[in-house]
Amino acid sequence: MKRAIIPAIALLAWSTLSAMPAQAADTGYNVWTNEYSVSRQQLQTAIAPQFPRKLRYMDIFDVTLSNPRLGMLPAENRMNTVVDAQIANPLLLQRPVNAVLTLSSAFKYDPATRSLRLDAPKVDKVDSTDLPPQYAQQLTALGNAAADQFLRDYALYTFKPEQLQMNGKTFEPGKITVEQDAVKVEIKEK
Repeated sequence: MKRAIIPAIALLAWSTLSAMPAQAADTGYNVWTNEYSVSRQQLQTAIAPQFPRKLRYMDIFDVTLSNPRLGMLPAENRMNTVVDAQIANPLLLQRPVNAVLTLSSAFKYDPATRSLRLDAPKVDKVDSTDLPPQYAQQLTALGNAAADQFLRDYALYTFKPEQLQMNGKTFEPGKITVEQDAVKVEIKEK
């Protein structure tokens, strides 16, 4: 039963984080660099009201997710999220299982929907003093499979048509760069 716990909370954590409305974060356009920018703080502020979040998984586990912390991984061009999780089931578990999950994702642009989407989401790390260490590798692998299946291509931000038109010209997002405090999306003429 412990093998099902961490993949479940990884999936629930990502689905909660990705439940942020696609237009929740205001973007800033820089005319000099032809980039839209969404700051880490804007993303953090947009997801904060969703926590703590109580969820039920498989009608068996009560999961509480709390304290999301967004970070940027510029060297890997990815964003990460650290979230606290507590899993309870009085029938199957003697006491609640506490864990800290670190998840990350790259980004890609989908021209058909004008959306910035998660790409290659994965569970980077599972920390729990409530589970034996020998489960860590197995649980991370199962969590990665769940993250890939359910979160790949999830739309995090959708551009409005007017954001991609200026002075009679049509533009489209190009290179996506994760910086220390923001995600920047290059805008280039079609």
